[in-house]
Amino acid sequence: MLFITVRFLDILDILMVAFILYELYRLIKGTIAFNIFIGIFIIYLFWLLVRALNMELISSLMGQIMGVGLLALIVVFQQEIRQFLMLIGANNIFSRFLRTDKLFSVNRQHVSDQQVRMLVKACENMARTRTGALIVIAQNSELRSIMQTGERIDARISDALIETVFFKNTPLHDGAMLIAGDKIIAARCILPVTERQNLDPTLGLRHRSAIGITEVTDAITIVVSEERGSISVVKSGQIREIASSVELSGVLGAAMNVAAVTAAAKT
Repeated sequence: MLFITVRFLDILDILMVAFILYELYRLIKGTIAFNIFIGIFIIYLFWLLVRALNMELISSLMGQIMGVGLLALIVVFQQEIRQFLMLIGANNIFSRFLRTDKLFSVNRQHVSDQQVRMLVKACENMARTRTGALIVIAQNSELRSIMQTGERIDARISDALIETVFFKNTPLHDGAMLIAGDKIIAARCILPVTERQNLDPTLGLRHRSAIGITEVTDAITIVVSEERGSISVVKSGQIREIASSVELSGVLGAAMNVAAVTAAAKT
C-alpha cells in the first residue's frame, strides 16, 4: 500500500505559494489588471483542453502564444509586479539593515512635536474652511521623480505656509505638497492616479491621486476634502477618514518620526 509522505518543506512550499497568490490577489483586485488576469487564465485553460484533445493545429498556435506569455505578463502587470516587489522589500527583516541611511550613514532630521502639531493645525483649519489639500509624507522612498514635477520650496514645516500654499487663489494650490523629514520640499507635484475600480464613486481625483502614490511607494498621504470638510489618511493604498485631531496627531507622529532621509531634500 502506498502512503503519501508529507514533509515539512512540502507544507512550507504550499504556504509560500498561497501567500504569493494572496498578495497578488490583493494587488490586482478591483483593478483592470484583474480582468486581464482572468482572461489570460481562461486562455491557459483552453490551451490545456486542446492539448488534451490532441488538436494539433490550434494547440501549436496556442503554444506559440503561451511561449511569449511570460514577457506579456511582465509588460501588462508591470505596475502590480512593482508593487509586489516593493511590498516584499519594505516588510522583510533585511530591509532594516539594507536601508540607504544605514548603508551610507545619512542622518535623519528629527521632526519635532511642534512641527507635527503645526501640520495637524493646518489640516484642521483647511478642513474647517473647506480648503482642499493633498500632502505626501515621504518615508524610505526619496520620491525624487515626484519632487521634480512640482515647484521646489525647501522650507521648514509651518501651518501658515501650508495653508498659504493650498489657498485657492495661489498658483501652487493645485497638486500635492511633498514633505520629507522636517521640511516642505515641493508643492504643485503631480501624482499617479490609482486604477482601482472598487473605490467609493464619490472620491474625486485628489483622493484617487492620494491612493495612487501610496500604491507605488511607501509614502503616506493626507487628504483634506473641500466638498465634505473631512481629513483622510492613505497608507499602502488603504484610505481611512480621521475622526479627531488626537488620531491625526498619532498617525502623523508615527509617520514623520520615521521620516525620509535628509538626502530626499537635496537634489
